[in-house]
Amino acid sequence: MVKSTSKDAQDLFHSLHSAYTATPTNLKIIDLYVCFAVFTALIQVAYMALVGSFPFNSFLSGVLSCIGTAVLAVCLRIQVNKENKEFKDLAPERAFADFVLCNLVLHLVIINFLG
Repeated sequence: MVKSTSKDAQDLFHSLHSAYTATPTNLKIIDLYVCFAVFTALIQVAYMALVGSFPFNSFLSGVLSCIGTAVLAVCLRIQVNKENKEFKDLAPERAFADFVLCNLVLHLVIINFLG
């Protein structure tokens, strides 16, 4: 079995960093939004673990809202990416409109779940 060395890890990190540097700014903004949504969900889970989950439907609504928004943002990123050949005929404005509409439906369901 081949052992991985720290040089391999550094080379991997360097290649990922150089590839991500070439990413367009609009995709980086979407990535930041996804990270924020996931981080917010993790904070809610940590809060629930520390304090308790008395209004459990509120906890579920908050976490599912964050995760659902992150998933929809990843879908937006896939559709807006110029290198993705599957969505080359889809205008970025249409992809953003789909994102907004799906977020609206998601949050209406979340609000309905709250009661």
